[in-house]
Amino acid sequence: MFELTLPNKWINKMDGLSNKGGVLGVFFMAFTLVLISFSCTGPIVGSVLVLSAGGAVIKPIVGMFAFSLALALPFTLFAAFPKWLEKLPKSGGWLQEVKVILGFFELALALKFLSIADQVYHWGILDREIYLALWIVIFSLLGFYLLGKLRLPHHAESKTTSVPKLLMATLIFSFVVYLIPGMIGAPLKALSGYLPPLTTQEFVLQENNLSNNGLAKVSPLRGDGRGDCPEPLYADLLHLPHGLQGYFDLDQAKKCAKAQNKPIFIDFTGHGCVNCREMEARVWSDPRVLEILKKEYVVVALYVDEKTKLPKEDWYESEYDGKTKKTIGKQNADYQITKFTTNSQPLYVLIDHNEEVLTTPKSYDLDVNNFIAFLKSGVKKYKEKV
Repeated sequence: MFELTLPNKWINKMDGLSNKGGVLGVFFMAFTLVLISFSCTGPIVGSVLVLSAGGAVIKPIVGMFAFSLALALPFTLFAAFPKWLEKLPKSGGWLQEVKVILGFFELALALKFLSIADQVYHWGILDREIYLALWIVIFSLLGFYLLGKLRLPHHAESKTTSVPKLLMATLIFSFVVYLIPGMIGAPLKALSGYLPPLTTQEFVLQENNLSNNGLAKVSPLRGDGRGDCPEPLYADLLHLPHGLQGYFDLDQAKKCAKAQNKPIFIDFTGHGCVNCREMEARVWSDPRVLEILKKEYVVVALYVDEKTKLPKEDWYESEYDGKTKKTIGKQNADYQITKFTTNSQPLYVLIDHNEEVLTTPKSYDLDVNNFIAFLKSGVKKYKEKV
């Protein structure tokens, strides 16, 4: 493992300035703490900031509050009970082991962010099975490290394994066993938000049962006597889960909806949206939900972080921020903000082909029955209008 630290010269300089009295001294004392602690906590805080940049509200607030509480609480307690400092264990081998364990977890989480970039830019270097294989190797190595079978430089040899380490190793290897079926297409719903989509996996031992029972044969892209729908744009880059057929361009979806006399299901989503993947794995996968989506709606997925650049004639200047929107993602995000005054994903909107909203849009909610009621209310409102 490699340990990245800030130059000691910087830390010593700030520490020297913190010895000055007054407000300036307090400022540099706090700044020194930031320099020292953020080299360790930066990756954790960075994850929270990424969620915030993606439009999430509650999770970043809770995450930053928990981080600030955890950072401030020890100093508060030691200030109130200074004798506790004498009982703290001295730094040594145990601290080095903690760093190594956290290092393994950081390696695994780093793959998550690389996976997002891979999906956004369509590099195709980190498909689901490759991602899972790397996780299996990383966590297997962590398990062997906890058992003392893997030694790193500067680590003393240990002939025994403590009970806490044995319990941790058991949990780690159990997690590895859980991951292995994912290599042949198991959905791994508990991790759906952190894995690349199943559509990126080349080998799937058994297709989704919903496809096998005939539901997937219901295609929303043919008009049943009302005229054919256009061939979906960007289908070579973007995909819908669970065998769903649909669009990635709203204008195409409106044409198909008009031809089929169906309402439109808009899915504002993103390659890096954890909650979107979780909704697809836990809610969309329900047979009742899929049946409604496949039979009653024209589905359109609007990716707000898709980097594909559009032809120059399709660019436009946003009324919201005055900036020129050149990519698929920028235009989809601008449409969501200007039309529905929100930039969080997932957001599910039910409209007709004239873009009239049929019912209150829905966001992240893992209650399947609530989602079914939402879909049925849209169908009911549409039929009442017709």
